[in-house]
Amino acid sequence: MQGKLYLVGIGPGSREHTTRRAVEAIRESDVVVGYTTYLRLVEDLLSGKEVLASGMRREVERARQAVELALGGKKVAIVSSGDSGIYGMASAVFEYLAENRLELEVEVVPGVTSALAAAALLGAPLGNDFAVISLSDLLVPWQEIERRVELAAEGDFVIVLYNPRSSRRDWQLGRVREIVLEHRPQATPVGLVRNAYRDGCAVEVTTLREMNPAKADMLTTLIIGSSRSFVYAGRIITPRGYRSKYSMRG
Repeated sequence: MQGKLYLVGIGPGSREHTTRRAVEAIRESDVVVGYTTYLRLVEDLLSGKEVLASGMRREVERARQAVELALGGKKVAIVSSGDSGIYGMASAVFEYLAENRLELEVEVVPGVTSALAAAALLGAPLGNDFAVISLSDLLVPWQEIERRVELAAEGDFVIVLYNPRSSRRDWQLGRVREIVLEHRPQATPVGLVRNAYRDGCAVEVTTLREMNPAKADMLTTLIIGSSRSFVYAGRIITPRGYRSKYSMRG
């Protein structure tokens, strides 16, 4: 008899921002699989469970392990930070199932992803259309990433950057800044949020002109405003368009 597979997004890391269903799914599971760092964020829920922890770049292995265990009758939870469907484990699992023509009961448990957590700390930067782009070139060639940045900048989307800078990728964020500056004013607001809703959380609001790429790392989510975004009382606001139709004055 088959078991069940939960793809659990645990949110940014703080328990108050983890959904009730995410907690329930982990508690219902016999086995919990995940990246070691993310498992530490839910270690109080892991008592009495089989825990399979692994390092970075082991996503396919984690997907295979979890699917095999669930096919064997176990209830298995794969943990992702944020939301499992956004740069998380959901795509790896479903691709593995499709590639091997397997059928399995899977429940995707949504979570608060990094873009939303960072936006909440910055104010309302995602009030209008936005694009989310990862600068990691492990799976996507840099030329393709750069093209996406170019199109998002040309289209005047607010741009959310995941994985903006690492010790190995120390120049790409500077290149992104150059591309966006070709389409937007130097005073365009930029927000950098590191460790959103975790210990050591840091929030900075700056501009395209003043942005220092060296301040970003793999724990940072960076949001570049559109040409209409502005800063008030330390918060980045991207207008939805209300002022063009309604009076905003009290």
